[in-house]
Amino acid sequence: MNEKKFNHGFNLFILIGMTVAVACTTAFKFSDVQGTARTLLLVSAFGSLMGVLSAVSSANGKIITFLFGLLDVSIYGAVCLVNWRDGGPGLGNALLHFLYFVPMQFVGFVQWRRRGNDRSGSVKARRLKPRGALLFTLAFLLGTAVAYLILLQFDRSGAETFLRWAVLLDALPLVCNILGQMLMSTAYAEQWIFWLGVNIFSIAMWSVSLAAHPDSSYALIYIIKYCFYLANSSNGLRIWLALSRQTDSLDK
Repeated sequence: MNEKKFNHGFNLFILIGMTVAVACTTAFKFSDVQGTARTLLLVSAFGSLMGVLSAVSSANGKIITFLFGLLDVSIYGAVCLVNWRDGGPGLGNALLHFLYFVPMQFVGFVQWRRRGNDRSGSVKARRLKPRGALLFTLAFLLGTAVAYLILLQFDRSGAETFLRWAVLLDALPLVCNILGQMLMSTAYAEQWIFWLGVNIFSIAMWSVSLAAHPDSSYALIYIIKYCFYLANSSNGLRIWLALSRQTDSLDK
């Protein structure tokens, strides 16, 4: 199987698999909730589908990712805020999505237009230099510590342990999201390392939330969403490494 056929098949697997999974989960949970919870369930399902369209488009270097992304991050920020209001983790991610991700969709659109490849429609990807990689690693470690200490002041979990796991699981995807979006908007392949981190930590965060609140239907949807995202991120890293090599060959 050649590269083009593999990517086409993989994209269909992600899109169809996510759609079926979200539809089944929504239908299964729909009768168990009422009122506002039912509305949140439907909105979360729609946002997840927009998110997977954005993720697949991003993995393939397509600029339309920012249209789907705008819908996804707006909805996800609202759901995280509701989850925090109900006593779970999510405040950091809510603030992140409203104050950072929403405007960065517009920044990314402009930047990708400048680095667009008119012939293929894919962005011209690039790689971080060793110094840049070191700076982003240090930013991740320092950012996680700072985010943890800040979010600790808003912890509503009631835990008495030295390390507040709910807070840490809020801080880790927050920092990975910030750094991943920064690298994505400026077309660096290393963004996918941070997206892998976002997906792994988000699965853990929503799993904790679901364990604490078994009737939280939207938490289950987001666990499914980030499982598919995790698979897409692995493929995205592979594609972007190839795109960056193409850029290097064109620049020589």
